[in-house]
Amino acid sequence: MHSTSIPHAQSIPIISTSLQFCRVSHARVMAHLEIISFLVTVLLHSLNPALAVSAATGQDQFVFSGFSGTTNLTLDGTATVTADGLLELTNGSVQLKGHAFHRSPVRFRESLSSPVRSFSASFAFAILTTYPGLSCHGIAFTIAPSTDFSSALAAQYMGLANIDDNGNATNHFFAAEIDTMQNVEFQDVNNNHVGVDINGLRSVAAHTAGYYDDDTNGSGSFHDMNLISGEVMQAWVEYDGEATRISVTIAPVGMTKPVRPLVTAVYNLSNVLLEPSYVGFSSATGPINSHHYILGWSFGMGGFAPAIDIARLPKLPRLTAKPRSKVLEISLPIATATFIVALGTLVVVLLRRRMRYAELREDWEVDFGPHRFSFKDLFHATDGFKDKNLLGKGGFGRVYRGVLPKSKVEVAVKRVSHESRQGMKEFVAEVVSIGRIRHRNLVQLLGYCRRKGELLLVYDYMPNGSLDKYIHCKGERPTLDWAQRLHIIKGVATGLLYLHERWDKIVIHRDIKASNVLLDKELNGRLGDFGLARLYDHGTDPQTTHMVGTMGYLAPELLRTGKASTLTDVFAFGIFILEVTCGQRPIKEDDQGDDQLFLVDWVLDHWHNGTLLETVDTRLQGNYNTDEAYLVLKLGLLCSHPSACARPSMQKVLDCLDGDAPVPELASTQSSLNMLALLQNKGLNPYIVSCPPSSTMSFGTISDMSGGR
Repeated sequence: MHSTSIPHAQSIPIISTSLQFCRVSHARVMAHLEIISFLVTVLLHSLNPALAVSAATGQDQFVFSGFSGTTNLTLDGTATVTADGLLELTNGSVQLKGHAFHRSPVRFRESLSSPVRSFSASFAFAILTTYPGLSCHGIAFTIAPSTDFSSALAAQYMGLANIDDNGNATNHFFAAEIDTMQNVEFQDVNNNHVGVDINGLRSVAAHTAGYYDDDTNGSGSFHDMNLISGEVMQAWVEYDGEATRISVTIAPVGMTKPVRPLVTAVYNLSNVLLEPSYVGFSSATGPINSHHYILGWSFGMGGFAPAIDIARLPKLPRLTAKPRSKVLEISLPIATATFIVALGTLVVVLLRRRMRYAELREDWEVDFGPHRFSFKDLFHATDGFKDKNLLGKGGFGRVYRGVLPKSKVEVAVKRVSHESRQGMKEFVAEVVSIGRIRHRNLVQLLGYCRRKGELLLVYDYMPNGSLDKYIHCKGERPTLDWAQRLHIIKGVATGLLYLHERWDKIVIHRDIKASNVLLDKELNGRLGDFGLARLYDHGTDPQTTHMVGTMGYLAPELLRTGKASTLTDVFAFGIFILEVTCGQRPIKEDDQGDDQLFLVDWVLDHWHNGTLLETVDTRLQGNYNTDEAYLVLKLGLLCSHPSACARPSMQKVLDCLDGDAPVPELASTQSSLNMLALLQNKGLNPYIVSCPPSSTMSFGTISDMSGGR
């Protein structure tokens, strides 16, 4: 029988006949089967492109132009495929994460000893937010050895890592991040950027979101892109195995891929990726209501990723109210024109008398942008600052719980009265600067608002309130056990170390005390109330000479000079340690109850008498680690030493708490000095435990605050 070529699908029966009745070479049979596979793939693609992936290319290549009906994804967290075919990574819930990976792993090497091959990915994405100008946190195209990210955190960790393993080489993941928040701890360039991440969230290369025009040499002008504009965009992630070069490019959807990449990094992924690995996406939200979507996705091993069919992409949902009809827009102004003209004068008078939402805004505040909240939003968030939402009050204002009307984020709003505009610009500048600080043991300052004779500061809400309620208010709250107290002490020490040494400026808190330490839902200690804080550059001396703070926590040199420093913070932290460990206020009654004395002097007397552990809070009923309690009490005495040069730095304090260094022995001179004598020598009444009058305090002070933040 003569051999026959098969040019089209009508020749398929000939193959069957040949196989049954003729002896054909093995190579020719395989060729016929490949033609059959090709024709089946074409048929499937004409019916549904997303279903043709596996048949067309196996695991080395796939394309999704929408996700309706697909079963090739592994989803967890908030990730889901909507009825419209969108891959929704996050659904607007705050502080959650979502992952979506291709069900089949990909082999990136020809053999276990070979380097990682070139690959390419493309995806269409969109980020929607209900709060204008704010979104948390972003999307990361990810290659990882597993789809299990159960130990990863949301927010700035984007569902990829956590506090302990961020940056560890054992993570073995690569990610291209689309990030809409600036995190100081990861050294992000801004809150609208694209970056390349290896094993952690600190990018090895990053750039402001945008694209370059194409020209003859491939380097045109740069065009900014707003990642949270709500528009669909497309991204390309490419790896050149020979040059070990990673490239990331973004552009508006439908636009031809720009020649010049946005971000380029030379990094050998052969040292990172394990064999095999999974490809997919990770996303997470923080305190802002955000939605992260993937509309289409393609991947190619050893070459370019297949093109996504833009015309088949699903439509994005609307998160805002639908626009009014044209009929209503035209008829409503006409119908009300007569009424407006007749009552115009009355309306103006009523508006002037009811300036409920009037704010004070000056030109210099334009630079602070998104850190400013509208008074109207804060008014509605707190139900008009009603007493039912009151969390606490002090001599300089009140704190209210609220829920922002658009984002539904819980916040604490502090109302601070002020009588003068003197120093207001500098104060607000510092408020905004402190608002850039992000640390797990610091209460996040979200922004501010100014109105008439008051300033409003907006913080993260802390559901478990302030620590002093657990230490001093008997019967109202359960007693904290020893492990919880030690964990809180370590947490506050970590936050204070970050303020003193780890941030880009030195921050002196100036009001460390139990009532300014707030507890989140896991009872982690967070240092808050930055109303007295001052910032200055590393290597310079602070210039403030205005004594502020709370009696009982003030260092002796602060009483003499009025000059605060990191060591005055260390002194207050030492008093705080003793307060938490002993369950006593900084100024307590003596054993007879007839007089008052300083807590530090009382503990020091017990140390000299060899009865130091008798100062531990009796409510613990002896259920504590004696070695840990002895160490903490000695450390509290050392930090509250009357001589500033004898106090340790916060780094040394944390080393002692972690067991990495022993607690230095107390100097013998401390036995001859006590806080009572120092205060009496300065003519101060040691029994005044409340803050001085507002005339002697810096603007913005709120002391002895209670309630959650």
